[in-house]
Parts: sequence; C-alpha cells; structure tokens
Amino acid sequence: MGILQDLLKDIPVPKMAKVKVTFDNNKIDNLEQALMEKLQQDHIRSKVQPGMEIALAVGSRGLDRLVELTSVTVKFLQELGAKPFIVPSMGSHGGATAEGQREVLAHLGVTEDSVGCEIRSSMEVVKIGELENGLPVYVDKYASEADGIVVINRVKPHTAFRGPVESGIMKMISIGLGKQKGAEACHQLGFKYMAENVPAMAKMIMEKKPILFGVATIENAFDKVAFVDVLTPEEILSRETDLQAKAKELLPRLFFEQLDVLVIDQIGKNISGDGMDPNITGRYPTPYAHGGPDVTKMVVLDLTHETEGNANGVGTADFTTQRLVDKMDREVTYANGLTSTVVAPTKIATTLPNDRETIQAAIKTCNILDFTNVKMVRIKNTLEISEIEVSEALIEHVKQHPNMELISDLCDFSFDEKGNLF
Repeated sequence: MGILQDLLKDIPVPKMAKVKVTFDNNKIDNLEQALMEKLQQDHIRSKVQPGMEIALAVGSRGLDRLVELTSVTVKFLQELGAKPFIVPSMGSHGGATAEGQREVLAHLGVTEDSVGCEIRSSMEVVKIGELENGLPVYVDKYASEADGIVVINRVKPHTAFRGPVESGIMKMISIGLGKQKGAEACHQLGFKYMAENVPAMAKMIMEKKPILFGVATIENAFDKVAFVDVLTPEEILSRETDLQAKAKELLPRLFFEQLDVLVIDQIGKNISGDGMDPNITGRYPTPYAHGGPDVTKMVVLDLTHETEGNANGVGTADFTTQRLVDKMDREVTYANGLTSTVVAPTKIATTLPNDRETIQAAIKTCNILDFTNVKMVRIKNTLEISEIEVSEALIEHVKQHPNMELISDLCDFSFDEKGNLF
C-alpha cells in the first residue's frame, strides 16, 4: 500500500439514492413543419434568388436534430433555385484542420448524403476588417466568395462570460465562420471583453458580407428543440438578446446551493465546449461568468467516446482518474486552450488510480468535520441530469423540493476489483 492509499483507506464513501429531477419538457414535435413555416415568410424568401451560391454555416455543437435543421434549410434553398453548400463553422475544432472539421460534422450525422448538398471544408480565411480595438475580423474563404450566407445555431448561455448576447447566431458568425484565426482573434483579449467583441465582429461581418438569415433554436432542459425561428440580420441584432433570456429560463440545473462533492461520470466536447457545462456545475473557466451550485470539490471519472481524447474541462475539476488521463489526446486538448487563451481547463487535475480513490480524495479534502455527513451528488454528465444520485445528507432537501423526487433507497456504490464503478 502506497502513501496515497494509506491516506485514503479510512475515508468512507457514502451510500447514494437515485433522484428524479423534473424540468419544463415542452418541445417541438414536427420540427420540419415549424422550421419551414418560418423559412417561407415573404421577407425570408425574398432574400434568395435562383442561381445564388449560398454557404450554410454548420457548427460542431451537438444541436438537437441538427441533421434535420440542416437538410430542411438546404431543401428550402434548393426549391428556390439556389445552390447551397455547407461550410464547417467551428473555429478551431476538429484539430483546426479542414479534414478534421469535416469529420466532426460526420460524427454529428451531417454528411453530403444526409443533408443533400456539398460540403466545402477549408481553414483558409479572408480578413474583412478590424475592430476599433485592433482585433482582426475573418470569414471563411468559401463563405466570403458566396452570394449569400446562412447560419444555423442554438442560442444558449455561454460557459465563460456573461452579456446580452452569449452563445448563438452572433457567436457562430464571429467565431464559427472565422475558423481558427477568427476564434483566436475573438479570444485574444480574453473573456473579459467577449461580450463586446462577439457582437462587434458579427455586426461587421453582417455589414460587409451577405448574411441572408440565421436559423436559431432554443432547447429545453432535456436538450430537445423547444423553439425555432429564422432571423434576418436586423432581427439578429434586435432579438438575439430576448432569445438568450428565454434560453436561460429553460436551462436545466442542480437544485442545490452548496455541495461538498460533485461526481461527474463523463466529460467531453459532445457534452459541452468545456467538457461539462459550467452552468450546471457552478465551476467556470473564467471569473466572468457565474451561476449554479457552490461545489467544494469536483470529480470527473472518464471521457466520452465521442470526444476523441479531447479532455478540455478536466482542469476545472479537482480530481480525476488515471483512466481518463490515459485516454487524453494532449495535442487536441491543448489546441483548445491555445485558441481560447483559457488554459486552466486543459490542465490535468490531481490524478488517482481508480474511481474509488478519486472519490475518497474529494471527500477527504472537502473541508467538513464528519465525512459520513458529506453532501455529495453524482451525475452521468451535464446533459443528463433528469436522474441523479444523492448522499444521505441531501435526502431531506430532496423530499422538500418540488422539482425532485426520491426514486430509490440508499445503496452502496458498486466498485469492481480494480476500484472502478460499474
């Protein structure tokens, strides 16, 4: 037994009970009909002329029904005689390579066959100007040469800054369409100024390039499309703030003000740009965002398969496992930090050999007198929190909360012979 095992051997792991968490579950069932109704509005149709080559900006986030959103928009443009093509619009994602970005889209189900049009992937950009603060503004080369540009994105709170406009259409225009260089430029002065730079860059691009419209969705707490709209550039500028406020109202959450330990089974880029959504965990990569529970110690146990080794976010946790570190692709992970300029999330958290010792380490260091009274929550990931596990110290709070229901008795964690959960 080593020194670490000796320090942790007497730390008790609490029994946990399953809890059902309820959120607003309203969603759009017939998305094709809802979107087509918005697209068929006269002021949208009039922007599309026969023969126009139109770049359709599609990103790397796991939007609900992304393939359907894309294919319906492609169909609409083609029916009006336009020639749409897809431009991967994801900043530096996909390893900041043209083929990597094409592969990211394929992982999300967006292929030339699935959406019915060509994909033109390149990391080449065109500089179209500079902001007053000196930041350059870039646009994807293929998009810059098109007769029109259409943008698809989900509107939601950002994970590293707060402002009237956070993650949505304007961010897709300024950072997504800007590719690696555009993302790097927008992050250059840090997240302190992102609330200013994102809309400023987007406004310049909309003034200098033919942005026709944006397809905006808002998802409910279960990541299902609850709202869809189609906005002209003028409407993007005037209405995205309202959509952002609506998105925050629907955001899922952990209904606890303070936790001693939060255990997260998986993180990954398919879960959140930060590996895990800070709006859920209360742990942010910068001091410019806030909200969520006050968590004393946080544990991440593993990476999702879909993240392909990108462990961005592991540094936001306090403890992790050797299993996660072994799966980590440091080059891809560090590229994320070098582009965003926020490198704390790409550091490797204190690493323990297995799940049991990692959880014990978090309990030992959570600064309470009685370890048997630890307030601990376990979640699969930050996308799936409609069922969670809580320790005995949180049972009474759960019973009294209108959004939570106890659905099992307290049970011991099940560890295998290696000390990992199964």
